[in-house]
Amino acid sequence: MKVACLDVWADPVRREVQRAAPTGWQLRFAQSYEAAHQQALAADADALLPGFARVDEALLAAAPGVRWVHKWGIGIDAIDLAALRRRGVGLAITSGANSQPVAELALALMLAVYRRIPYVNRAMRQGLWPTPQMRESCFQIQGKTVGLYGFGQIGRRLAQLLRGFEVEIVYHDLQGAPARVEAELRARRVGLDELLSTSDILSLHAPLTEATRHLLNARTLAAMKPGAILVNTSRGGLIDEAALCAALQSGHLRGAGLDAFDPEPPAPDHPLFALDQVVLTPHAGGGVFDNVAHVARHAFGNLARWQRGEAVLAPDLILAPGAAV
Repeated sequence: MKVACLDVWADPVRREVQRAAPTGWQLRFAQSYEAAHQQALAADADALLPGFARVDEALLAAAPGVRWVHKWGIGIDAIDLAALRRRGVGLAITSGANSQPVAELALALMLAVYRRIPYVNRAMRQGLWPTPQMRESCFQIQGKTVGLYGFGQIGRRLAQLLRGFEVEIVYHDLQGAPARVEAELRARRVGLDELLSTSDILSLHAPLTEATRHLLNARTLAAMKPGAILVNTSRGGLIDEAALCAALQSGHLRGAGLDAFDPEPPAPDHPLFALDQVVLTPHAGGGVFDNVAHVARHAFGNLARWQRGEAVLAPDLILAPGAAV
């Protein structure tokens, strides 16, 4: 099996991924996201392993032997599904493999915004002692209503982590969770209007689709509870960033913790960078070293199953490989 790993990784990460590969497999690692380099890397591959890298018609045309694209993670908005279907290429995701670190970062962003940690850290390094400012502008999570837009594996894991904070958890999802899951996580399904109007903290855990693009816009942000904070560890396109800036500048929203942007990376002069009540991370929710081998084994396990003529794990399968259409 020849696998083209399309994301640019540091050497320690590459070594972890290589160690997780079955014996005899050939892994090639990207040095850049430049199109010609990516196409050369994939030219004789059997499978592609993209994370943030785009998989489009041009890349697939340069890699006629590819039968599988296996996503590192779960978001597939950078993958051209129509091009895969035309070429009979299969697609799988690593369902649930990043749920713990992404949920942890969402929780960390909530705490960082509520306790103004970046501001306080910067102030102390400047020789200040901002205790009075903290007391008047910081808040605790306990007793708040946390709303989750999307209640898949990441949303549910976050709900589990939040149980110790004694919050009320509400969620909105097209598919409701089983009653036993709601009972275990003490989560209640609500409509979008109620989610927006009652959540002190709103955390996004949904894929980017035509239906969810700019889910949070001027109208829906205005419908959020005054003083709420927004956390996004999913996709930047879920939010109209200009409208978010306006809602933060007006004081309607207290703050935001953002791990995703549209586009990525954002411009250095992005207006969000000037807002002290915004905490920013570079789309790194799943980016923890001690989860690398776990995700790699998950992806390689599916590719090995296909190589043996077995089915990939059911939750991971998006498109089965077949005849070009």
